[in-house]
Amino acid sequence: MRHLFLLIVIASAGCTQVQSPNVIYILADDLGYGELGSYGQTLIQTPHLDQLAANGMRFTQHYSGSPVCAPSRCALLTGLHTGHCQVRDNYELGGFADSTERGQLPLEEGTYTLGHMMQEAGYTTAIIGKWGLGGPHSIGIPTEQGFDYFYGYLDQKQAHNHYPSHLWRNTEWDTLANGYFHPHQRFEGLDPNDSAAYDRYKGPDYAPDLMTHEAEAFIRQHAAEPFFLYFAHTVPHLALQVPDEELAPYEGALTESVYDGSSGYLPHIRPQSAYAAMITRMDAHIGRIIKVLHELGLEEQTLIVFSSDNGPTYTGGVDTAQFQSSGGLRGGKGEVYEGGIRVPMIATWSGMIPPGSTTDHVSAFWDVMPTLADLVGIDLMEEVNGVSFLPVLMGQDPPAPSEMYWEYHGRGWKGAQAARIGPWKGVRTGGHDNAAAPVNVYHLENDPGELTNLSVTHPDVMQDLLAIMQSRSQSKIERWNFAE
Repeated sequence: MRHLFLLIVIASAGCTQVQSPNVIYILADDLGYGELGSYGQTLIQTPHLDQLAANGMRFTQHYSGSPVCAPSRCALLTGLHTGHCQVRDNYELGGFADSTERGQLPLEEGTYTLGHMMQEAGYTTAIIGKWGLGGPHSIGIPTEQGFDYFYGYLDQKQAHNHYPSHLWRNTEWDTLANGYFHPHQRFEGLDPNDSAAYDRYKGPDYAPDLMTHEAEAFIRQHAAEPFFLYFAHTVPHLALQVPDEELAPYEGALTESVYDGSSGYLPHIRPQSAYAAMITRMDAHIGRIIKVLHELGLEEQTLIVFSSDNGPTYTGGVDTAQFQSSGGLRGGKGEVYEGGIRVPMIATWSGMIPPGSTTDHVSAFWDVMPTLADLVGIDLMEEVNGVSFLPVLMGQDPPAPSEMYWEYHGRGWKGAQAARIGPWKGVRTGGHDNAAAPVNVYHLENDPGELTNLSVTHPDVMQDLLAIMQSRSQSKIERWNFAE
């Protein structure tokens, strides 16, 4: 493999040092394609991320690993799409209570992750935020999967509450000041128009703030050496929780009414304001990280990538239609249509990535590992599905896209698959029960909303897309396989 091995030359104390660039990969949770100002959002304020886009490159056809959390993160960390990676859906263990916290299906022992790869390249590695690939005391915890440091949520069910009773520091329970309350409740017994009645869904310690403090501290601590920070932010995943001062900018700007918790997650007196304010608070967190890099003089030594793990939510009191959260694309979280898997991605690296640039290069989470391997000069010893998009970041001719394939097994789809070849997209549902389930074919350039099925008029394209779907490997989890 030929690498575009990029090095920074630093003049220091009369000598020349060579240092690989730092990498900060920031992952939002359930942020839709259309929920940033730089992607067309008009109601939610995201000034720091919009400036990040202005300073770097905006991807218009970037895809998450899956339409839901855990498999998307597995694809990111292993370079394998959901036709081959270990985790192909959310696989919950235990319950929501602290006493039953067990996390999700853990990554297997011996899994080669993005963290391992960056360690091999001489980087200090950290994940701060939501993990979701192995609960407490399992082989799947971050410190067993290539990360030198971890702070945040091990169990993604715990992350349904932004005021949790605890977070985890490496393998140790970190008690917060909030106490425990269940993250799924209905509002009962009090006046729903009394803002004070919602105080029971809050606490002193807002986890996204704490995790951002940890990210800042990690950067400061490792400023003199190459570091890789995977900052897996937990916003805007529900519940609707944000410090009250963040609501003020949205007073009277949105159409909303009290949400009582009836469709899941926690109630809120101003649900649409809370949702917008959560994203704005996250945006401020990213602004703080950028400020730290500026203070330390690390902007020209640091590649920052921002994206989201899947499309926007479909429940919990959020009016995603009002926000046009999917940016005009069909569907959202839990669907293999574009709204569920096409996500924003911004990359910036001062002096290296052309500012204010945009690319329509088709890429996905499984391309991140080979891209960073290209960046740091590592020959990948494990087979991956991804292809490096580093040439795209450097303003060079783009490579041919990697194989584009997704599958999902939840939300009553009875097995959903999607594949893409050039402008053609295939979607197949019902495959758990029917080996002959049809493949609908869409031409994304002409039909980005996936409204017109062209399978009858383009049977050859349909067969090519079906061939990708049929090339998946069998999962060890039987319910994640399709009828044959």
